[in-house]
Amino acid sequence: MSELMKNFPNSQEQQVTLSNWRTAPFNSWAFHHVGEIVPSAMILNDPIAIQNFKTDEIDLRNISIKGPGNQYIDHRQFIETTHTDALVILKSGVIIEEKYFSGMNPSSQHILMSVSKSLLGLLIGILIDQNLFKPNQLATDILPELERTAYQGVSIQQLLDMRAGVVFEEDYLATQGKIIEYRKATNWNPVAKNEPESDLRSFYNLLTESDGPHGGNFHYVSPNTDLLGWLIEKASGSRYADLMEELIWKPMGATYPASITVDRLGAPRVAGGMSSTARDLAIIGQLIINDGAYNDRQIIPSDWITDIKCNGSKQAWDKGDFAQYYPSMDMSYRSKWYAERIGKDTKIIFGLGVHGQHLFVDIEKELVIAKFSSQPLPLDKEMIQLTTRWVNALRDIF
Repeated sequence: MSELMKNFPNSQEQQVTLSNWRTAPFNSWAFHHVGEIVPSAMILNDPIAIQNFKTDEIDLRNISIKGPGNQYIDHRQFIETTHTDALVILKSGVIIEEKYFSGMNPSSQHILMSVSKSLLGLLIGILIDQNLFKPNQLATDILPELERTAYQGVSIQQLLDMRAGVVFEEDYLATQGKIIEYRKATNWNPVAKNEPESDLRSFYNLLTESDGPHGGNFHYVSPNTDLLGWLIEKASGSRYADLMEELIWKPMGATYPASITVDRLGAPRVAGGMSSTARDLAIIGQLIINDGAYNDRQIIPSDWITDIKCNGSKQAWDKGDFAQYYPSMDMSYRSKWYAERIGKDTKIIFGLGVHGQHLFVDIEKELVIAKFSSQPLPLDKEMIQLTTRWVNALRDIF
């Protein structure tokens, strides 16, 4: 399938479409051409204020980790095994590794999938600091449309922490059910000719069942995050893409524009629809290491970063959906960021997206890893744990 979308007209078996764009091997092309498949809004950078990095690449060939079948693999084999599309590693603000595959280059946008949630987590921290709303405020204070849904009584912080008591099964391999309706509503799946048109915000009328009180265990529900996107736009009176551009993308010195997919009415898919270059995702990580500041400007409130690192609930995580992917690890989840405690005072925070999207930030070691992939499975336990071992091996170097 190396000839995907290279010919005109393409033969049917080489065409990437709305029906197949998230399945292998089509995703290896689609994930860095999302704007050609799903309508998207631009998030512009400031071309006269681009952040430049020094490059001092180091030899990582000696990294060795236990791979599939308990066979040890090296750095190059890890990159191949995990279907890597792009990789940028920063150490103390210097690029020590930058590689591109699958037809990508430094200017290529690649979809972040649910790492998009982590960027929302930073943006909403800025807006809370601006007193647009408060973490303990009820979502219905801003969106009374939710009164008749299972979100009645949920707080903004509970939505941020995936602790809303809402019945929704996030089964990425499902072929029917509410997750399929959700994908159609977001423009990510085609709608059959005999089906009525849908949109993201009317989709919430389907989420009326509660699975318990809000504030309980970690329960991963992507619509929670898209709901926060709606809330942000309603409270601010501005488009989400414009806020991301004004408050983060331009001031942080992004090297290229980003984009975000939208539904048929323009609602942004903030839970998974952002695309950016690998360098710009790494810049997000470096911004966190710099305590939210760049170029003499405080972009992300430092106390918000501290809250992400320190205030997630381990108990909620341990009883939640994703503990199985990180066995025997001291984990929590706060404001759309995963946090792992290593030792007494060290924490790694990271964003995770399906099919192998990652942004790891080790603040203590000043290490940032931005990795794009096109793995065949949405959530592959073996790939997640392999990546965890690789990150730990990389950290050990420093």
